[in-house]
Amino acid sequence: MRTRKFLLLTVAVNDLIGISGSPPAFAAGDADAEMKAKIEARKKEVQEEIAAEAAQRNGYYKEAGSYGTKRISTPPPYSVTLNKTGIDAFRDITWLDVGLEQRTRYEHRDDDIRRSNPLPNAGPAAKRAYAGGVDEPVLLKTRAYLGLKEILDPFRFAVEVQDSRRYNSRFAEDNRDVNEFEFIQAYGELFFKDALGKDDLGNNRPLSIKAGRLNFEFLDRRLIASNEWRNTTNTFQGFQVALGQDKNDWSLDGLALQPLDRLKYNTDKPIEQQWVYGAIGHWRKWSKWITLEPYYLGLRKSATQNPGDLDNRDIIAPALRAYGFIPGTGFNWDMDAMYQFGRSNDRNTGKALQQDAFGFTFEAGYTFDHPWKPRISAQYGYASGDKNPNDNKNNRFERFFGFARPWSADDYVVMENISAPKIRLEFQPRKNLSIDTGFGLYWLASDKDRFNNLFSVSDANDFNRDKTGQSGDYLGNSVDIRVRYQPFAHVATNIGYSHFTTGDFVRNRMVASNGNIPGMFEKDTDFFYVELTLNAFK
Repeated sequence: MRTRKFLLLTVAVNDLIGISGSPPAFAAGDADAEMKAKIEARKKEVQEEIAAEAAQRNGYYKEAGSYGTKRISTPPPYSVTLNKTGIDAFRDITWLDVGLEQRTRYEHRDDDIRRSNPLPNAGPAAKRAYAGGVDEPVLLKTRAYLGLKEILDPFRFAVEVQDSRRYNSRFAEDNRDVNEFEFIQAYGELFFKDALGKDDLGNNRPLSIKAGRLNFEFLDRRLIASNEWRNTTNTFQGFQVALGQDKNDWSLDGLALQPLDRLKYNTDKPIEQQWVYGAIGHWRKWSKWITLEPYYLGLRKSATQNPGDLDNRDIIAPALRAYGFIPGTGFNWDMDAMYQFGRSNDRNTGKALQQDAFGFTFEAGYTFDHPWKPRISAQYGYASGDKNPNDNKNNRFERFFGFARPWSADDYVVMENISAPKIRLEFQPRKNLSIDTGFGLYWLASDKDRFNNLFSVSDANDFNRDKTGQSGDYLGNSVDIRVRYQPFAHVATNIGYSHFTTGDFVRNRMVASNGNIPGMFEKDTDFFYVELTLNAFK
């Protein structure tokens, strides 16, 4: 794109002054006003031509540009069409996508507040205590993809295999990090490329029906995500119907799915008593200014007789996401709001509760006109918590199957019972180098509800909630920085650091978990990581 832009601008100037070859350098004072005006007018025409070319390539679709909300594509971004692998024998094969990727991440976590289990075989008393200390796990994730398209249309299929492992950790293995050799996609598809005609730009409006094992991302990823950062993947079994594609002025996605229970060493199985369903609309006709995504998600779950699984749930959640740009400026914005109602019984007692919860996020940012593309943004996110543990309502926001990364770099915060403002700076000194840094503050939306990830990994723990509200509501603040660099083709690196300073609630619950011994808490935690990704074809 940069090369094309340079060539077009060069031709424009040459056409105006009547020569070919490389354009001469002009000093601002040497060119008369008329020539300057002609050059500027032609530059504007060239920019319009470039914009028209982008519109032809992307159709109506415009990326939101907000932090951490760009969806992982389908097929996955590490895959390519076989004729683009550089292997001569495959140069005519355009109907098969292939991919192979390996990611290794070293983590250094000092006083991780998620941990409540100091040793893999600790007894019940030790499990209840905050663990603290240093952990240095090494996480390995290997993925391979194969997808058939076009040659047998309307029939298509895809399979994706992932192997997730963890080494060198103090703690017992869990399914956040470990899921050995698992199919995370295995589906058949009926694809009719122009079943619904064409839009005003001439883009086909296809119909797609998929059935099988699926993983994908929608909207801003906070409620439906593959969870790319985590070592394991959110995977579903069921049906996905798509009317239209991202390039169209409108499209609609329908979902009816069962989440899979990630079994660390065995084949994942659908959670039979649980279904997720939804309809997600996309209106892009006015995408130069605004994109609208009205949607609806539902969660239905039947109770079992197992302890801690007595919750019959039927949650209905209408919502709206909208994002847009102010033309001619560097401003953009992104918002999402959801209300939840229905039935959500207590999982421990089975007590009948009425769901009454809501959540929203809003981000506004400005990108400066500079080669480094610096962008500064401010974001606020809120998800309600249960206000009264003794009434007949559940006000805790259901976070469905999103991911935590936009909320906190250390994975401490998720979209439930949270009130969180944040500022962030992003810039790109080189095409293959991106840097971002941010500062965030965190409060409980309700001081009587839980802080989900406190002491929660490896062991369910009641100390992440104070039903009296006397532990306070301030969780803490964090500062983080991340550097992403691609030194060579097929190689990408990701290095980051996050420092979290604990607040009153976290410190008070640490003390409670350690037998109410005064001073038994951590003032801060540190998280450092180095990640290396190798891609066979891209």
